[in-house]
Parts: sequence; structure tokens; C-alpha cells
Amino acid sequence: MRKQIVAGNWKMNKTYEEALSLVSEIDNMVKDEVNSQVTVIVAPPFPFLQSVGKLTQGNDLMHLAAQNMSEHESGAYTGEVSASMLKSVGVQYVIIGHSERRMYHHEDAQTLYKKLKAAIAQGITPIFCCGEPLEERDADRHFDYVGKQLHDSLSYLSNEEFDQVVVAYEPIWAIGTGRTASSQQAQEMHAYIREQLSRMFDAEAAFNTSILYGGSCNPGNARELFSQADVDGGLIGGASLKSRDFTDIIKSF
Repeated sequence: MRKQIVAGNWKMNKTYEEALSLVSEIDNMVKDEVNSQVTVIVAPPFPFLQSVGKLTQGNDLMHLAAQNMSEHESGAYTGEVSASMLKSVGVQYVIIGHSERRMYHHEDAQTLYKKLKAAIAQGITPIFCCGEPLEERDADRHFDYVGKQLHDSLSYLSNEEFDQVVVAYEPIWAIGTGRTASSQQAQEMHAYIREQLSRMFDAEAAFNTSILYGGSCNPGNARELFSQADVDGGLIGGASLKSRDFTDIIKSF
């Protein structure tokens, strides 16, 4: 059975003290207010991972994610962080292929495939991101665009490897813009993604895969989005930086 997941991507925000304060607030709110078995994930910047992880160790609903990782195992790659390093500080999930990494760091499909393999080999669950820019949506090419992203990075995994993957659909035109895909648009794309996954792997694997929505999700629209049949939660950006907003999103299931 696929998991309901709410993951907070903090991006390049917060100082060390601010990060500890934020995660403490979220941890306490989740303990006090969340009764369901939602998997809650926080993805702070690299320097804060270990400390944030330690603060959430006593909360079974809380999990730690990294925002990125290297495709390499070790070596002369200055500034990079490997999957084994992340594993050693308690990281359980890692975001792979976020649109900002694709855009600003030119990460291609083959690089993302290698990152997926490296994460899975260390027992870290990848959250694989896909999604189309505005021009593809307006040209009615959004399905083909997302389908190619899925095929080019995921189709080379074995079924056993793919079973470890979470998918996040992030319409690039709705990230940090205040624009949000309607619940119908989100459901339409999530259903398409699940159909593509069933073709690449099998129907059972596709059915059991959690597919998250990641485009300006907030406390006002989360319940409607999460009520859709193929939307299994959210990859939250700006709203994850406010403990009250993030907790209210978690409670939207």
C-alpha cells in the first residue's frame, strides 16, 4: 500500500539556529496534532542534516531527507556529498532531479539515473522529481515532456530498485509563483504518471508508488489536492518554512 507523504524542501533557507527552532516546532506540532500515519519528511540544507535528524529521532512520523547528492561514491569531487555520507548521518530520503537542479546545475537524465542507483544502493529512498515548464504546458506537450523525463531516468531501474522510489510531480510554472495546478490538472498528470510507470514496470508497482504534488501547495489548497485519487501527498517548498502552515498541510489528509 502506498504511503501518504508530506515532504518539506527548505531549499537554501535558514541559519543553523533558525533550522533547529523550525524543526523543533514542527516536531512538537506533529506529536500533538497529527494522529494519522502520514510520513513527514524534512529536507534542510546539508550543514544542518545531522542536528535536525537528532531532534526528530523520537518521533516515528518524522523522517530526514537531503536536497541532493552526488552520483559518485567517493573521490576527488570537491563540494560534493555522497549517498554513503548521507546515510552515515541518518538521512532516509533524498530529493533527486528537482527542477532547480535541472535548470541551474544542468543535471541530465543519465546523471539522475546514476544518482537514483547510488541512493538505492545505500538504502536511501529517492524522491524523483519531474514536471514541465509553462511553454510545454501552453503548447499542450506536457504529457510527452513528463513521460520522457520518467522514461529517460527511471526505465533503466529494475522492478526491485523502482520499488524504493517516490515520484514528485512539480509543474515548474507553479513553483514559487503563487500559481497552482487545479486539483483536476494535478490528478490528470498524476494518473498519467501512474499509467506510464505501469508500462515501464507493472501495474502493481505503479499502484504502490507514492506520487507527490509539488507546486505552491499550501494550507488552503492541500485538502482538495490530497483528495484526488492519484495524489499521495506533497513536496512542499515555501510553506514548509512556517511550522504552522506545514503542520496544517500535514493535517489535510
